Amino acid sequence: MLQQVASSFGRMREVDVSATPVEPAVNAAAAAFPIWSRTPVAERAAVLREMITLLDGHRSEFYAIAAEETGAAQSWTAFNIDLAMAMLSHVAGLAPALDDQIVTDPKSGKHSIIRRQAAGVVLGLVPWNAPIALGVRAIANALMCGNTVVMKGSEHCPRTHQHLVDVLNESDLPEGALTCVLSAPEDAHDTMVQLIGHPCIRRVNFTGSTRVGREVAIEAARHLKPALLELSGKAPLIVLDDADLDAAAEAACFGAFFNQGQICMSTDWIIVVRSVADAFVSKLEARTRQIVAADPMHEVTELGRMISAEAAQRVNGLIEDAVSKGARLLVGGQIDGCVMQPALLDGIAANMRLYREETFGPLASIMRVHDAEEAVSIANDSDFGLNAAVFSRDIDRAHDIADRLEYGVVQINGPTVHDDPEMPFGGMKHSGYGRFGGAQAIAEFTETRWIATHSQDQRPKL
Repeated sequence: MLQQVASSFGRMREVDVSATPVEPAVNAAAAAFPIWSRTPVAERAAVLREMITLLDGHRSEFYAIAAEETGAAQSWTAFNIDLAMAMLSHVAGLAPALDDQIVTDPKSGKHSIIRRQAAGVVLGLVPWNAPIALGVRAIANALMCGNTVVMKGSEHCPRTHQHLVDVLNESDLPEGALTCVLSAPEDAHDTMVQLIGHPCIRRVNFTGSTRVGREVAIEAARHLKPALLELSGKAPLIVLDDADLDAAAEAACFGAFFNQGQICMSTDWIIVVRSVADAFVSKLEARTRQIVAADPMHEVTELGRMISAEAAQRVNGLIEDAVSKGARLLVGGQIDGCVMQPALLDGIAANMRLYREETFGPLASIMRVHDAEEAVSIANDSDFGLNAAVFSRDIDRAHDIADRLEYGVVQINGPTVHDDPEMPFGGMKHSGYGRFGGAQAIAEFTETRWIATHSQDQRPKL
């Protein structure tokens, strides 16, 4: 199926967003692997830097496509592009980390090489909610390490993901080094199974829900293929009694509502010490009332629409459940199709669905606790462990809290929605395993090999 997309120069061009056969896409990547894996590291880095310029030059196209497909406000798509560019810049700078390590044993004269070698064809399964940033994250380290990549685009934003691959392929990548596979929603699971099972796929990375991530992990295990999984989160933001309440309220607002709360890092619950709860909630309520969501296809807005009307109704169900069990809806929650106004609930308790389920919508939930000890206990009483935040003027105290939180990432005096390409990113418990970002990601996309040369005089003898 061909659909027209406006280019950055105002012209229209056709983008193929029909379902893509798996076999040709994987075979093309496999055919390109010998070429790309032998390309010098410095040349690979130069190609990734080309991609930075290409992304920047196609902003207007991405703004238009993402608004139509996912309801993303321009601010969110711009955030995506900026982060993707930063990722590419960081990854291009990892070239020295790919150099061989040389170790010589002074006693035996044995000469050892520890080598990070490209694994082969990498499969990146990417979500719709941050399509550009998470699309680039799925491929950048893999390409820099010398792998070729098949990106499985989301069935919820096929044009965005196809366009992303098309734009990146305007660089000097060899033909086939980066391909895109798309599927109809009803075929998504079967396509995933077929891709993971293909003998040319050597590594798998997936970003998305824990439910689907478990299926990906099972299929990868079935074929003994390493998988990097970044899954659902339920990020707590802890407000201690000595916190800067204005800063905490602003961070809570940003973390809970940016991209309509449809981010794995979104602030899902706000755990606030009772002695400052009234003052904090008053500030957060006032700030929430200033934020308005709308459909970006019709008006300029801070917040766009949700991915679907069904998603909005699901969040509404969480609100109704909480209110029926004693919570108070302070503001928001109105729904018009896919557009849901930011909502704030106070008085969350353990018997409510919100206590356990990931919200993934524009809803901030407040729990009042007696002290920091109770805050840590509640924050850790979750199956998820992706990211968290702590607000306190006492940095040593905040670090003590951070050390006790069972989350892969903890922000001190900052919002839960924060990423840094130079830092390892990933979760604990049901939020996945492995790490994107930082030099640590190199291990996810390479084989570590030991090649030893023995001295003639020191060879073992019977």
